[in-house]
Amino acid sequence: MQDGRPFAFAGLWDRWTDPEGQAVESCTIITTTPNGLIRRFHHRMPVILSPADYDLWLDVEIRDVERLLPLLAPYPPEAMTAYPVSPLVNNPANDSPACQASVGDSTVLPLQGLEPEG
Repeated sequence: MQDGRPFAFAGLWDRWTDPEGQAVESCTIITTTPNGLIRRFHHRMPVILSPADYDLWLDVEIRDVERLLPLLAPYPPEAMTAYPVSPLVNNPANDSPACQASVGDSTVLPLQGLEPEG
């Protein structure tokens, strides 16, 4: 995020019982189409929730899908930043702060020249 604050992805978590009677816990991160910043790197992006929407997303009483669907939109690119990182991020076995460190030219990648949303 441009402001350096932590952020949250939209995800789903479930606990269920497999045919052998074993409890299984599973989770997933929900993805959406990329915004203009992420589109340069990938064909999808995680749904990033606005802090104002955390309570709505986490409310287990909400069953109306229509209330939640608007939250699954691409996050505004102007609120985000991008910078080059090491190929360490390509391997999930690498779980260290080095994955977040800027490498090479540490300048923030500009938003200029991005296609408009929509």
